[in-house]
Amino acid sequence: MRITQDIRRKLIQLAAFGFSNSHPGNFVSGKIYKGSWKNFCNPGINCYSCPAAGLACPIGAMQAVSGSPRFGISFYVLGFVLALGVVLGRAVCGYLCPFGFIQELVHKIPSPKKRIPKPLTYIKYILLLIFVILFPILMTDKYGIGAPAFCQYICPAGTLEGGLPLLLTHPDLRRQAGGIFFLKAGILVGTIAGCVFICRFFCKTMCPLGAIYGLLNKISFYRIRIQKPRCISCGKCRDICPMDIDPVGHPDSAECIRCGRCAASCPRQAICIGFTGSGENGATGTSEEQAGS
Repeated sequence: MRITQDIRRKLIQLAAFGFSNSHPGNFVSGKIYKGSWKNFCNPGINCYSCPAAGLACPIGAMQAVSGSPRFGISFYVLGFVLALGVVLGRAVCGYLCPFGFIQELVHKIPSPKKRIPKPLTYIKYILLLIFVILFPILMTDKYGIGAPAFCQYICPAGTLEGGLPLLLTHPDLRRQAGGIFFLKAGILVGTIAGCVFICRFFCKTMCPLGAIYGLLNKISFYRIRIQKPRCISCGKCRDICPMDIDPVGHPDSAECIRCGRCAASCPRQAICIGFTGSGENGATGTSEEQAGS
């Protein structure tokens, strides 16, 4: 049953990845799609500068607008992210994020698998505050334009999806590559290494978009409910969770990506995940929702 749930989720992730990167031919030419679809944001992390990308990255868009001379926050970008967060919470990360999909594929590389210390999961909130919100507003040039600091100095997804492909096809860019690129390349190598040993390493420690969605998990319509009378405290849901949380104790955790593995693994169908349910941690729903299948 867990395999069925995983296959369904992987198919959705694959479809979302393909929709987000609908111009793969651009990898050969080194061009960046700049058509009308780039006015719309991707639900998850996917670099604007990726040659295949058909949509904009919400984090990049937030920085571009907050760093503008008018210091205005785009109601569209912020509203889009908040609306998705209220409806789906961090299920966006679990189902629709292209870079989340890449991380899960990397994690399949055979290696000892580790859990991350809880304090490190707070780093993403610091990055959100400093690099996505404050730096683009406070650190501006003589024209009053702020730099997209997270994209420019940190984002490993941008380096992998945009930086490296463009360097391969543009000799002039290779000649201009300097310290910032090598810094980001080092962050990318560290991120990939982290993902080999720790599931969704970037999601857990560095993703500012995941931080926003996670804060909305407690109020999102798509959520986990626990039918406590059925729970036998076997710990299977905790052991199988890719985000290292206890779904029974913390069903609204900001780390939960609503992947459904906990519901699929529960021998008593005590975990319900979906849009339906009622009561405090005692949802009622269909047997399919409760089983996560």
